Amino acid sequence: MPKGKFKKPFSWVRLKNRFLGLIGNPFNMIVFFSLIMLFCLIVIPLLTMIGNTFAVAKAELRNIPGAEIGDFTLFYWKYLLASPLTSAILWEPLLHSLVIGVFVTAISVPLGSVLAWLMVRTDIPGKKLLGMLIIIPYMIPSWCKALSWLAVFRNSTSGSLGLLTGLGIPIPDWIAYGPFAIICVMTMHYYAFSYIMVSGSLRSINSELEEMGEIQGANKVQILRSITLPLVFPAVLSAVIMTISKSIGSYGVAANLGTRISYYVLATRMKEFINDSPKGVGYAMSILMILLACGTIFANQKMVGVRKSYATIGGKGTRSNLMRIGNAKYPLLVFIALFLFAAMVMPTFVLVMESFQIYTGQGYALSNLSLYAWIGTLDEAPLESYAYNGIFRNSEFLRALGNTVKLSLIASILTAFSGQFLGYISTRGRGKWYGRLTEQLVFIPYLMPGVAFSAIYFAMFSQPRLGGVIPSLYGTFMLILLVSIVKHFPFASRSGSANMMQISVELEEAADISGANFWRRIGSIVIPLAKNGFISGFMLVFISIAKELDLIAILMTPSNYTLSFLAFEYSKSVMPQCADAIAIIILLFILICYRVANFFGADISKSWG
Repeated sequence: MPKGKFKKPFSWVRLKNRFLGLIGNPFNMIVFFSLIMLFCLIVIPLLTMIGNTFAVAKAELRNIPGAEIGDFTLFYWKYLLASPLTSAILWEPLLHSLVIGVFVTAISVPLGSVLAWLMVRTDIPGKKLLGMLIIIPYMIPSWCKALSWLAVFRNSTSGSLGLLTGLGIPIPDWIAYGPFAIICVMTMHYYAFSYIMVSGSLRSINSELEEMGEIQGANKVQILRSITLPLVFPAVLSAVIMTISKSIGSYGVAANLGTRISYYVLATRMKEFINDSPKGVGYAMSILMILLACGTIFANQKMVGVRKSYATIGGKGTRSNLMRIGNAKYPLLVFIALFLFAAMVMPTFVLVMESFQIYTGQGYALSNLSLYAWIGTLDEAPLESYAYNGIFRNSEFLRALGNTVKLSLIASILTAFSGQFLGYISTRGRGKWYGRLTEQLVFIPYLMPGVAFSAIYFAMFSQPRLGGVIPSLYGTFMLILLVSIVKHFPFASRSGSANMMQISVELEEAADISGANFWRRIGSIVIPLAKNGFISGFMLVFISIAKELDLIAILMTPSNYTLSFLAFEYSKSVMPQCADAIAIIILLFILICYRVANFFGADISKSWG
């Protein structure tokens, strides 16, 4: 019998009923509007920026004879790739970015991995306290660490002296600024990234394999080399790829420590073009940064996928017999203490002390200490060079504080709610096309460095489009809010997915059988059970936005400065004390939020990884 003989004939009525059935299902409508939203917020702005690299802008009409606004052109790409300036604007910054990324990775990943092994697999004392202290430096924004570095090593090149220079110790530029300084600061930040990833892997693998090695007579070194390292290799490899990707795209540290001696990386050079001209060249550089980041992340997925056979996870993730390190525990404790002092205590201390100094770099004698950077006014300034009121008497600071709180609060609420719905779609649509598409669209912002992602929105909203249908939002709070929300979709969605996977579908099915409609099931089952996950997602995004610099640097105007950008601007002025004071406020803000999150049962330390 021929196939399709009894196939029902086409019927408009049947098609209409099927369509009405689809749109009548609230879940289908949530999926539909979510996909439309993600496409409009991620794909269209990205395509717009790409299009801007091939379209003549008004500012370049004089450089392209006979061209009109919007005409197709390769001017920006030729300017970037094949002009006398190519070496200075592309190849040198690219080389600098790669050098920084490679060295930061080569130091921070082994360091973080060793610390993870000590905390998880050995009997080193005080692990609970040490584990918490090791994570804290990662909460400190990397640009704050850059300010701390300047407070110690700054020399006359910046116009004001650091601690060591003030003590009469000459500090050359190569120590105070440039690649050495950037690598040191970034290493003190990204080691914790590796620690989080590797420690999580060590806790999840089946420890019976190591115990079997001990039974067979293998020594500690053999067990570590032949069993433990292969098991955690995927996590280490992920840490390598992700660290190099993050460090290559970093802006704040390089801007603070590099531009003072004209040492540019891709991110700082790109911002220079976007804020000045030609903007199309900056957009082209942004695309190259995105492609570079995407390449490293996809390489990670490919290589980790190849090594999946190493990931042996069992139901016994905690080691019953921790490896004894004997007398080595004391030198290791000293090493960890010295490291934490360098990564956490010293940076915080020098920031605090410099915020009270009258003359930077002139020591901590009482005669050189003042509360001016905190509560002073210009009328009582101890030095004529002081250009700002103390932060609590400074209208710029108060406005930036209000902007930061407003931005963090609104963006976190909206992002956390969106993340729960996106996570719901991903988990309930697992294995289906809309579930996979949602995950892929949400993942796109994660691929992009913050400064490159903001360039996308700058290109989209810097001028009206489609006859004013898309307005110009540059200089408005709305644009910064929109960028902050979309950039943090991946983190909120991840939190939402983890949350929804813990809520059994059977609960919703039982409620459906009992006659509860979709919205009642959501309100009475999903939302109450998702409360803790929502708090985790909210706090994670809240803290991340509060300390963000890379993402908003391109979009800032004086009226919408945040605390982080205001500190960055003050750090370049003649009065770094105010920048330090603002950095301290941000640090306290982050730590308080972290404790509040823990109080409500939200563990956000793992999510940072």
